[in-house]
Amino acid sequence: MERPFIFINSAMSADGKISTKERKQVRISGQVDFNRMDQLRAGADAIMVGIGTVLADDPSLTVKSPELKEKRLKAGLDENPARVIVDSKARTPVDADIFKKGEGKRIILVAEAAPQEKVTELSKKAEVIVTGKDSVDLPEAMRQLREQGIGRLMVEGGATLNWGMISGGLVDEIYTFVGNLIIGGRNAPTFTDGDGFLEDDIIKLDLLDAEKIEEGILLKWKVIGK
Repeated sequence: MERPFIFINSAMSADGKISTKERKQVRISGQVDFNRMDQLRAGADAIMVGIGTVLADDPSLTVKSPELKEKRLKAGLDENPARVIVDSKARTPVDADIFKKGEGKRIILVAEAAPQEKVTELSKKAEVIVTGKDSVDLPEAMRQLREQGIGRLMVEGGATLNWGMISGGLVDEIYTFVGNLIIGGRNAPTFTDGDGFLEDDIIKLDLLDAEKIEEGILLKWKVIGK
């Protein structure tokens, strides 16, 4: 199947949590890591999040650096990569920051079961791709994104989207910044939640690089598979 090169970029606490038990985002890394993330965004064709992240954090997913935006414009690109939301039930608020901030394309991935009136509303703000019956068919959605010219896709997912992408065999590399915090909480989201793998299906990674950044460490992994 033709699909983009897909990588996940995430920050987690030393105990693997990406937010608190209230699902509130915590600042885990510092400015150096934020600059690295901005460069990753600027170098991507699209940035993708799940509806959980949109509802919890309302991110704009824009490139922040004026220099990086200018560089994209000089290359004939929009100042921001396309912004993609995986939103099976079309729950994205029409006043979300992703629609209000920054130039560039917006794409909402919904399932056939999404309420038609919500899909119609969102289609006024973004391109809507319908795939899958009750939930978005991620492999098919990735194929369609590739057809639209998206060759490099950055996933800034929460625990649910990360699980869906990794368990679906759709991720090439994973970059995790591990910060000097313990968040705890049995219900606090980890890097991946979902159903979890049985022993025979556990996904293996190959460590590409480890780099100390400020008070944490950046780990770069290649996804090998089962």
